[in-house]
Amino acid sequence: MTQLTIATTSVPGDLLQKLETIAAAGFSGVELHEPDLTGFSGSAKDVARHAAKLGLTLDVFQPFDDFEGLSDPERVAAFARLDQKLGLMRDLGAKTLLVATSTRKDAFTDRDALVDDFKEMAKRAGKAGCRAALIAIPWAAHVIRELDAFELVEAVDSPHFGLALNSFFSLADGSKSARLRDIPGDRVFHVQMSDAAAVDFDISHRKSQFGLLPGQGGLNLASFVRVLARAGYEGPWSLARVSATAADRRDTYARDGYRALASLLDDVAQTEPRVPQPLAELPARVHATGFEFIEFAVDPSAKTTLTSVLSALSFREERNHRSKAVELWRQGAVNIVINSESNGFAAQARAENGPRVCDMGLRVRDAGQTVKRALMLGAPAFSQPVGAGELDIPAIKGVGGSVVHFIDEKSDLHRVWDIEFDPTPKTKTPQPAGLRRIDHVAQTMRYQEMQSWLTYYLTTFQMEKADAVDVVDPSGLILSQALASPEGEVRLNLNGAGGQSTFAGSFLSKGDGAGVQHIAFASDDIFETSTQLQSTGFERLTIAANYYDDLQTRFGLEDHTITALRAGNILYDRDGRGEYFQIYSASFWGGFFFEIVERRGGYDGYGARNAPIRLAAQMQHTKQAEIA
Repeated sequence: MTQLTIATTSVPGDLLQKLETIAAAGFSGVELHEPDLTGFSGSAKDVARHAAKLGLTLDVFQPFDDFEGLSDPERVAAFARLDQKLGLMRDLGAKTLLVATSTRKDAFTDRDALVDDFKEMAKRAGKAGCRAALIAIPWAAHVIRELDAFELVEAVDSPHFGLALNSFFSLADGSKSARLRDIPGDRVFHVQMSDAAAVDFDISHRKSQFGLLPGQGGLNLASFVRVLARAGYEGPWSLARVSATAADRRDTYARDGYRALASLLDDVAQTEPRVPQPLAELPARVHATGFEFIEFAVDPSAKTTLTSVLSALSFREERNHRSKAVELWRQGAVNIVINSESNGFAAQARAENGPRVCDMGLRVRDAGQTVKRALMLGAPAFSQPVGAGELDIPAIKGVGGSVVHFIDEKSDLHRVWDIEFDPTPKTKTPQPAGLRRIDHVAQTMRYQEMQSWLTYYLTTFQMEKADAVDVVDPSGLILSQALASPEGEVRLNLNGAGGQSTFAGSFLSKGDGAGVQHIAFASDDIFETSTQLQSTGFERLTIAANYYDDLQTRFGLEDHTITALRAGNILYDRDGRGEYFQIYSASFWGGFFFEIVERRGGYDGYGARNAPIRLAAQMQHTKQAEIA
């Protein structure tokens, strides 16, 4: 079984709490950071007993640094320090000492002297029943690359002295994993996995700015794993994170880390037989083929507001639940569920956070396998009582305490609207406005939550992320991360908000946590849709006139196109041959809104250039509403 390990530096709490959190997340091994042991009131043997009780092995003891290239008496002191660490390791039951290359500028650079120091280290480690793993630190004084460190390992030529690697150190400067293929796997004792947001930069001055989980950044970690596995590496795969501040260590990091690391190794194992599957019988990542429904939890007042907006968008009330205060509103392939029950999950969500999206249904090939994968990777389960005549639809908890249900065609799940709902008596049917499907759903959350949910989506579903972008709000910055299924059937925008002064931050402050802030509907002809909505009372966001003057200059649009855009308060963007059109509803419920979009020519973005314009218009609308 693959050993998955995490450093205690990555987890908040005292040492015993850290170990309990690590075990609960699913890890089987630990990198023990010495300051965590130093601050612990018990003995090293106490720590070993507690770890064993939790089913954890203490794989690595770290850090040990500034050792090599010293002259007496500092050299004597360094070896005394080494002996003390090896004694601690015996009590801990730890087998590997992680040795960082020295950062001392005054250390000798003579290769023979360095080899002599490490040979003596290997000898003492062997006598203690341990081994030492040398890791090249990019900000070290002399040995900064792993291939240089490997030359020292080869020269020492001891089974008790090997190499440790960190994917961030090896790849973040733009280097390729292939250059490591000649390192024998049995000489690699330990591997740390860390992602980075960008490649091809100087990392020597960024020692406290790494620690993204696998999949959150842009490094080719799959290639890194594959190269080492083919070389014969069979040791632990570890997450070692350095945070700029202690406050940056989130409670969710261990759980997210396990999910990210297990998913990465499982993906590689599908095509690389030398990588054991980290979890037996873990289903493959899921291809979500569309949004089946979006469910709102509302009270009577909020329901009036929502149904008024939906009616103005030309949705129609089509079905009613047979035993609950739940309605289905529909247009095209868009199913909006309005839940005004006074009991149950939706009522609880509304009581805690106000009216909001409480549930989202995704279409998948196999609902049961989807939930199984999510649960095996640590997603929280969800269940609620199922009434007579109701379907037990597989689900897990989602962003901000919401729920995600999964609908497939292998069972009766896709017939939920026929089984649980009755048709609404026909009245005058509004003319549709051309809304065909849900284009994307935007979820707003705190900055600290954003990476956690990014990992959740990327490890559960077949999704690819775009580059994160900074959106300029009139009152601050919002970080936006888009991700989508292979054919764009499901698109999500994760928006990380900071202070409450931003529009997204204000939305968060109205409730108790993260949630869906807007839903975008796709139209095949946004001008036709706009014309239809002019007769329904649909309140759209008013866009500043200056925007359209700039738009004509930037893209060279024809006068008649600018006139039509201006008349409909339609925003426009272009990327190559692709075009994007946007209409926004006025916001309600403290910041929720709808969007209507049209994509032409393969446009794959979300109109990021227009976000500041939209945010300024929303802030202006909010001020006017407060005055009124």
